[in-house]
Amino acid sequence: MLKGFSAELQRILIILAICSLIGFFSDNYALWMLIGCAIYILMMLWQMRRLNQWLLRQETDHPPEASGIWGQIFDNIYQLQRDQRGEKDNLQAVINRIQEISSALKDGLIILDARGHLDFWNPAAHRMLALHTKDQGQSVINFIRHPKFVSYFEEGNFEEPLELPSPRFPSKHLQFQITPFGKQERLIVVRDVTQLHNLEKMRQDFVANVSHELRTPLTVINGYVETLADNNSTPSWDKPLQQMQQQAKRMSLLINDLLVLSKLETTEAGHNHKPINIEQLLTIVKSEAEVLSKDKEQQLTLICNNTTKPLLLLGNEKELHSAFSNLVINAIKYTPNEGKVSVLLWQDQKHFYVSVSDNGPGIEAMHIPRLTERFYRVDASRNSSTGGTGLGLAIVKHVLMRHEAELKITSEPGKGSMFICVFPLPH
Repeated sequence: MLKGFSAELQRILIILAICSLIGFFSDNYALWMLIGCAIYILMMLWQMRRLNQWLLRQETDHPPEASGIWGQIFDNIYQLQRDQRGEKDNLQAVINRIQEISSALKDGLIILDARGHLDFWNPAAHRMLALHTKDQGQSVINFIRHPKFVSYFEEGNFEEPLELPSPRFPSKHLQFQITPFGKQERLIVVRDVTQLHNLEKMRQDFVANVSHELRTPLTVINGYVETLADNNSTPSWDKPLQQMQQQAKRMSLLINDLLVLSKLETTEAGHNHKPINIEQLLTIVKSEAEVLSKDKEQQLTLICNNTTKPLLLLGNEKELHSAFSNLVINAIKYTPNEGKVSVLLWQDQKHFYVSVSDNGPGIEAMHIPRLTERFYRVDASRNSSTGGTGLGLAIVKHVLMRHEAELKITSEPGKGSMFICVFPLPH
């Protein structure tokens, strides 16, 4: 660049020198100096015209020949063009590669702009949602109008995926997972979970149907066992009949829990919801559990730290009663004689809490994440002795989920356990 400026400066000096000599000998110095400046300006305008024409033609061959600063300007622009073309080719190769990868995916990919409008989708998304080129730039809500998706999309809480029937193909079931990125843009991953959904539905139907079918024969068996026990006159049959009654009762409890769990899984949340006074409900649960705690000479207490107006939650009273009752009865069962079981109700600015704590044997940390699984047993022998079905905490978990709440468990071997139900405060 310095060489070009030097050459251009030499050109200016030569023009000025020639014009000065001519002006000196012609005795019209000012005129020839003005002519020299005009000549230089015309040369500059001519080079500018050449540059403009070359840029407008967008030629890919070498730039026009020029000397001085203009030669370097042409060369630098040409080099920038070559670099830009190289970067463009590299970016296009990356884009093509990404498109190939997205086209090979079985899951649908949809990219939304900051306004929530369709920007890009892969072939899988086209097959699942029947998107077409003319749909680009349209709001995604125009194509997925299910109220749950609209709420999920607008609330912005994308920690968990959302499962819905396909908006275009009712026989299919899709899972939507939204991930924000960039400048308020969003990536939607659409997965076809029809097979998993059908398998889960088959499992739910099987559990519900088998549980219903088992109730009648079990009722008959219970009736005959009770009749035999009442009319038994042979002492040697006392123990077998007693064990038969205990196991029949345990099976009845298991079937009832299976039916409750099946109903929770198959019915829509919000069924039979009404305002519930949580303090009154906990008082009822405590009075029902006192019979069991007195048999074990335990101390069962209920403390409500809610000093403001009564805490009313819009929910299903039967479901919440089942959840709280399961937690309290579990604590009583697994706490030794003369132990302590406490139920506590309190609230803060955003949530209210119902906790059930005991001073029982406690639970090792490795078991806590799996406690809400169906039939999971920390200690099979202990569970058997207490008559548990292994479904109580699974029922609690489903009830809380249906009320937008969660269950937190803290426990330490030898120091007891605490189960905390965290509910959002009613609006």
